[in-house]
Amino acid sequence: MDVREREVDGEQRHLDTVYRRLEEKIHEAEFLMADAAKRVQVGTPGALAERDAQVFQAGVHLSRLNNEFEDFLFGRIDLLAGQDGRRGPDGALTSVEPADDAVTTGPGGEPVAEIAETLHIGRLGVLDADYVPLVIDWRAPAAAPFYRATPVAPGRVVRRRVIRSKGRRVLGVEDDLLRPELRATLDGAELPVVGDGALMAALGRTRGHRMTDIVASIQAEQDEVIRAPAVSVTEVTGGPGTGKTAVALHRAAYLLYQDRRRYAGGILIVSPTPLLVSYTEGVLPSLGEEGQVAIRALGSLVDGVEATAYDEPQVARIKGSAAMARVLAKAARGVLERPGAPERLRVVAMGARVELDAEDLERIRRAALGGSAPVNLLRPRARRLLLDALWQKSGAAARHYGDAELLQEARDGFGEDVGTEDAFTDFLDAWWPEVTPLQVLRAMAEESRLARWARRVLRPREVRQLARSLRRVTARGEGLSVHDVALLDELRQVLGTPSRPKERAAREADPLDLLTGLEELTTYADRIGGGGSSRRERLAEREGERADYAHIIVDEAQDLTPMQWRMVGRRGRQATWTIVGDPAQSSWSAPEEAAAEKDAALGTRPRRRFELTVNYRNPAEIAAVADRVLTLAMPGAVPPRAVRATGVEPVYEVAAGPDGAPERTPGRAAVLAAARRLLAEVAGTVGVVVAMGRREQVRGWLAGEGERLLVLGSLEAKGLEYDATLVVSPAEIADESPAGLRVLYVALTRATQRLTVLAGAVDEPDGRGVPDLLRGL
Repeated sequence: MDVREREVDGEQRHLDTVYRRLEEKIHEAEFLMADAAKRVQVGTPGALAERDAQVFQAGVHLSRLNNEFEDFLFGRIDLLAGQDGRRGPDGALTSVEPADDAVTTGPGGEPVAEIAETLHIGRLGVLDADYVPLVIDWRAPAAAPFYRATPVAPGRVVRRRVIRSKGRRVLGVEDDLLRPELRATLDGAELPVVGDGALMAALGRTRGHRMTDIVASIQAEQDEVIRAPAVSVTEVTGGPGTGKTAVALHRAAYLLYQDRRRYAGGILIVSPTPLLVSYTEGVLPSLGEEGQVAIRALGSLVDGVEATAYDEPQVARIKGSAAMARVLAKAARGVLERPGAPERLRVVAMGARVELDAEDLERIRRAALGGSAPVNLLRPRARRLLLDALWQKSGAAARHYGDAELLQEARDGFGEDVGTEDAFTDFLDAWWPEVTPLQVLRAMAEESRLARWARRVLRPREVRQLARSLRRVTARGEGLSVHDVALLDELRQVLGTPSRPKERAAREADPLDLLTGLEELTTYADRIGGGGSSRRERLAEREGERADYAHIIVDEAQDLTPMQWRMVGRRGRQATWTIVGDPAQSSWSAPEEAAAEKDAALGTRPRRRFELTVNYRNPAEIAAVADRVLTLAMPGAVPPRAVRATGVEPVYEVAAGPDGAPERTPGRAAVLAAARRLLAEVAGTVGVVVAMGRREQVRGWLAGEGERLLVLGSLEAKGLEYDATLVVSPAEIADESPAGLRVLYVALTRATQRLTVLAGAVDEPDGRGVPDLLRGL
């Protein structure tokens, strides 16, 4: 069992203890409620009041225990001895700063200390039977160091641990070491550290003033970002391995704890891929308040849909372009003119048949669509214009009514009579249906219709490519790509939200209800109890209802397309922002266009910019290879400086066929052999990065090789790291899109220990197996 497994197992044992104690407390609360319920026939008003108070308090306690039962534990801090021994009501030491003698000098002159206190942080406080804290409520003063401590100002914190759990199972742990120079012990054994914290520990304990200075610089520049004043926009740039994501997420936690009232409106974290979302969930857990933190991949940002398909680069370029907003605006209106739509309206009014022909209907449609109001919200206008036209056709308007009041009364009566006829309502439903974004997107799959809507915006070849791509989208929303999701969100804006039948009737037939906005009366129990749904389900419902957030974090921002910036911007009209990215890692081929939409989303908010310059992920040997590609991808760009060397050089291999000649591209045998060698060389994870077009094929080749090995398409590797990385055919990755060299740069910077590059003939390797793209310039 390795260090990570041992630590997860230890946290699981603690969590099991916590849940046993929680069950005891639930049984106590249930007993109190049952006991109070038995005392119904008490004789005095005072006894009745006492019974009611007991029932109320027990009910509140029971409801809270049940509501917070899921995903209960999310953090831990290991602390030095404090300046005094005083304990607060939660059983934790109250001292913020360490005692003068908390850190001593070891035999070799290194600073050493014993962990004096360990606190687990969760959704509410739990004491054991002896009133020793098993869990500290995240809102309690004792939990503040979990959010406020930084490497520059650690206070008593030596190690901060994020615990990822689901239900009653601990899934993983990730440590931050806030005092990497310190050799700390816990219960007589050296304090184990998992994840990036282990790397910082190794850096911090390396001998020599230079390394000590480097570690200090890492801590200082990251701390500056975390504690920056909460201005409107904080932009963080930095190359691979500089810790951008972790710093931005810790900043969000810090801000939320510092100013809970300001950020109680919710934090939205946007990540480019589902894989990076899983990492993000581990770094910044939901902080005990339902709906406070929503973590979404770009492909799941629109409620009710999930991106599962992949667009080829040329199609992604079309869908992501800002020009698509004009195409969608035309499509949203043009979709009403569909094959099979009625071309004539006949009703009986005032004892006669009244008819509107196709020309009349076309004129009315154009009048109703005038302006920029959402299409679905124009239906009441279209209804009114139809009734006006029928009124004029009936000849009633020409009759003499004596005065304006009688004329208006006759017109209103006409509208009530005709507007409620089945013939009229059936026609309106068929002629001006309420349209969903998905219906428009599927209509755009018809090339002839798309060509009309995209005239003078897209070229004929682009129309064909776009229509062909959209044909895979089903009526239930299956087959969507991450770029399609942004199109759906744009359509939701230009269409307006379709109403339910009751709401439609209210809008069209009862102006009083429309003015009051009263839909439904709910009880406090309804709102709190959620009809028996779980906390996770209620959280999802509340996230789904929210359209605006108090703070938005955009991770890997350099990859957002113009249409995706428009989508994210709608959710942060009043928000403060934290944006992290690196232009050198951008997979989007038109960064200037994306920058314009980003500026539109952020508006005139003031911005504070930071740059992280130290790469502590990649050894210098690996960073040197990646830097060669960076020179090709972005001439003049300055890479972050790698702070450590391992002496292990990257390995270059050439995939050979049965005849000994290089295969054009690496095949199954070569990929499998290289992956197995890396699995044998490292104890941790191995990432196999291939061109997007080959990911499913290679996943099939490597299926069954164990959980430590993951196969990633080149666009899926962003933001992730592995102990070892196998990059298959750099030329294939580089040639796959106009931004291919930048994508290859990302692939080469994922490894913390070892890198293997597997080339085929297409890579033009030299005698040492080094591909043409990776040779020195």
